[in-house]
Amino acid sequence: MGKGGGCVPSKNRPPAGVAGADLPNPKSDDLVSDQNQTQTTETTNPIKDEGVAEKKQQRKKLRVFIVFYSMYGHVELLAREIKKGVDSTDGVEGVLYRVPETLSSEVLEQMKVPKKDDHGVPVIVPERLVEADGVLFGFPTRYGSMAAQMKAFFDSTGELWREQKLAGVPAGFFVSTGTQGGGQETNAWTAITQLAHHGMIYVPIGYTFGAGMFQMDSLRGGSPYGSGVLSGDGTRAPTETELALAEHHGKYMATIVKKLVH
Repeated sequence: MGKGGGCVPSKNRPPAGVAGADLPNPKSDDLVSDQNQTQTTETTNPIKDEGVAEKKQQRKKLRVFIVFYSMYGHVELLAREIKKGVDSTDGVEGVLYRVPETLSSEVLEQMKVPKKDDHGVPVIVPERLVEADGVLFGFPTRYGSMAAQMKAFFDSTGELWREQKLAGVPAGFFVSTGTQGGGQETNAWTAITQLAHHGMIYVPIGYTFGAGMFQMDSLRGGSPYGSGVLSGDGTRAPTETELALAEHHGKYMATIVKKLVH
């Protein structure tokens, strides 16, 4: 875990809105399992190249994959809000996916990590990425850069990289940190190398959130590089501004995807 840089292990409970939490969070009442109603969860028999373009043409909506790793739930809360923003954009839908866990159940239990719902958001395999019209990757911070679980997933995309199957696909990031200086910017900044090697198009949000990006009277995660949340010791609930920024992030990404695809 990143000292002062990543999600600090919770000694109490996960943030509001996450399975196992008892803090109220009216913005996150929707169950994760209800949010992928239009997706296919089958993970075998990867789609062949010649069928991808035809399959995309047959779909009525463009799809933004929201691929994340969340240990204590903060990144997952942002992912839900981002999906709301994507889904509110005409002709685009958001699809939630988790990346595989790399830690053992024993280690996770010692770290007091809440158990994931096996019937909730499905775990993604690299081959699925070719079906996306755009991708937003979300992850907590470890010493200023992405958590090992997300790095392991990127490392597993070698076959896609070798044939440049993701080249030209727009992508962006959303993050969490345990402290104000823990890497809200550096986490996304250092992750850009993953997109560059795949030939993907990095889409930051800049200052498109407007006045909310300039407020100085309260703590807020997020940066021009992407939306974000401050997690503290793992129990801090996201603020309304952080959730609103995440929803805006989804809307903005969906708009860019529509422009690039059409």
